[in-house]
Amino acid sequence: MSASDLVLAATLLSAPVGTPEQTPPEERWVQVRDAIHKTAVAWEIMDPREERYLMASRDDFEPDLNLLRTRFVELANAPKLVDCHRLPDRRTVNELIKFNRAFRKHLEQREVFEPDRADLFHEAMQETDQFYRQWDAVRDAQCDFYYVTVRRAALQKFRDSLGADAFAVGAMPPYVPEWRFALAP
Repeated sequence: MSASDLVLAATLLSAPVGTPEQTPPEERWVQVRDAIHKTAVAWEIMDPREERYLMASRDDFEPDLNLLRTRFVELANAPKLVDCHRLPDRRTVNELIKFNRAFRKHLEQREVFEPDRADLFHEAMQETDQFYRQWDAVRDAQCDFYYVTVRRAALQKFRDSLGADAFAVGAMPPYVPEWRFALAP
């Protein structure tokens, strides 16, 4: 694979979605496809496991190229997978989520038996659900069997919900609204 093949791949992948492209001639197909694969994997817009079916044939060139271009646009501001190393491991996250769901169930039960405090329980459940969504995004980002694009989208969802500054310094949200423990009898 030559440097010019990689430049061509970068140009093709970064062009606007829907830009019509000529399918590479048969004699150049393998080099162009491999350069696109290599570039897309390096840019984290394609998982290496997708190489076997993305651009599997010349007929797939334009639709698959547009798929990769769409991902390029959608993930342009998403964190790279290296940021997963700053997050708790998936096993730990699963335990935090398990506690979050148990706490929410506890709040639901309390709401039934203490209707005079229903507003407080409802607020606490909303906060608990917000933390669940954040930690669920962390869990998805840490899931090795998900494709790289799914994991990066989960990182983006987490960063956007947490705030860019907090994400940049490695701040993590609580897994439950601990300040609501005062609701206990």
